[in-house]
Amino acid sequence: MTVPADLVLHGGPVHTLGPAARTATAVAVRAGRIIAVGEDPDVRPLIGAATEVVDLAGRALLPGFQDAHVHPVLAGLTMIRCDLHDAEDADEAVAAVRAYAEADPEAEWISGGGWSMEWFPGGTPSRHLLDAVVPDRPVHLINRDGHGAWVNTRALELCGVDAGTPDPVDGRIEREADGTPQGTLHEGASHLVARHVPEPTADMMLAALRAGQRRLHSVGVTAWQDAMVTPAVQQAYLTAAESGLLTARVIGALWWDRDGGEEQIPELLARRGTTGRFRATSVKIMQDGVAENFTAAMTSSYLDGCGCGTGNQGISFVDPEALRAYVTRLDAEGFQVHVHAVGDRAAREALDAFEAARAANGTNDLRHHIAHLQVVHPDDVPRFAALEITANMQPLWAAHEPQMDELTIPFLGPERAGWQYPFGELARTGAPLAAGSDWPVSSPDPFLGIHVAVNRTVPGESAKVFLPEQRLSLTAALAAYTIGTARVNHLDTRTGTIEKGKLADLVITDRDPFSIPATEIAETTVLATYVEGERVHTDPVF
Repeated sequence: MTVPADLVLHGGPVHTLGPAARTATAVAVRAGRIIAVGEDPDVRPLIGAATEVVDLAGRALLPGFQDAHVHPVLAGLTMIRCDLHDAEDADEAVAAVRAYAEADPEAEWISGGGWSMEWFPGGTPSRHLLDAVVPDRPVHLINRDGHGAWVNTRALELCGVDAGTPDPVDGRIEREADGTPQGTLHEGASHLVARHVPEPTADMMLAALRAGQRRLHSVGVTAWQDAMVTPAVQQAYLTAAESGLLTARVIGALWWDRDGGEEQIPELLARRGTTGRFRATSVKIMQDGVAENFTAAMTSSYLDGCGCGTGNQGISFVDPEALRAYVTRLDAEGFQVHVHAVGDRAAREALDAFEAARAANGTNDLRHHIAHLQVVHPDDVPRFAALEITANMQPLWAAHEPQMDELTIPFLGPERAGWQYPFGELARTGAPLAAGSDWPVSSPDPFLGIHVAVNRTVPGESAKVFLPEQRLSLTAALAAYTIGTARVNHLDTRTGTIEKGKLADLVITDRDPFSIPATEIAETTVLATYVEGERVHTDPVF
């Protein structure tokens, strides 16, 4: 006797993204797992009296998306604090700060973030803009990319940051002509103020995680790797996992303190483990900054506005020799290592570290990866495949837009600007690809990233294509956001494709992305998201 399915979805294209690239029209689910994939007549006998039947009505069914590099707790905190992500320019940002401060007159600090460098001359907002709306309380607002902060005069005064304060080795204080801090703190300099901001409570952290999870489910994300898991963030995940509130599968990348060394490894080992859907099995090392503030580590000097070398090649946050030792030790301890590398020198230093680990420890299945990869020297592109290092892409950034055209390309120069986001060449040389958003740095919507990966243009614009030879096919881009990231997260035997026996992590979209012009991919909307056959998001129109 046939045991009925709990859930049947039928009547639309089912893109399995499996090895055979099979397309079907129906899927059946029982006890959270896929029990059949085929045409409607194949699945119809599994429909029983209690089966939930969803008619796709021509809409597409895809595997649940997975984000290889994201910060949902940080994003959630911003969402419940002073959130500037909806602002379009400096005036709107300042107005949002004013409104937030007026709505909470008892708040000791005004904290939050989401501002964009392109809104301000030189990418550096002034303290005076904040002083005009919040003169009497400290303000600390994190840059949208997480690599700097905008503060007011009161914050600088309370924290003792003045003209005599030296730049930290891992950052820079933007200054006025007389040396007075201007209001923008780059990289490690932001900690001069951030360390004085009151820590969020455990309840706030849990609320932030739940807000971040809701947003990710709303765009079809069913699993992710959190790229900055501090003890407080980990506790939020553990609380959610133990209580059943965590509905996604999450890999936690435990944060490496770049001011420390191997002495922190015992603590990381003590924090490693699995609780429900949360696994802390990765370690995140930030090797450099970002190109826009000239802290990304490059093999040659940044240029000035006249095209002349400045002598500044960015910052390697971890000494390259020490990095090789740390990665080798972490690899030996069985940790996956996840490295932030924006500049070509940082990417090379990370690859050198993984090569040293392999030489010392031999091959393994830890699936190390390097995120961002804005500038990669051509000599290093083939090394990803040779060392089996996954290229963890954030495709949404690979397009002509103000931050790229005004704050990056002029200071890289034409040759190095042509080495940016080499996704196509990485794919052609056999590198494993995964994809993520780095939300809240940029939108968590996978279809926006897929759109740019395929078109290399900003969604909704027909601007000049950015390095067209680095475009990916739609199949390759979708695979990076599904099975590619599942592989990085060691979830590929259970998720990432629509196949019999795998968990029913599924997404229904309002259109078939394979049946529309590539220029319309970004318009695709997620209507429903399932985790193990349970619906965790439904769009109101569905």
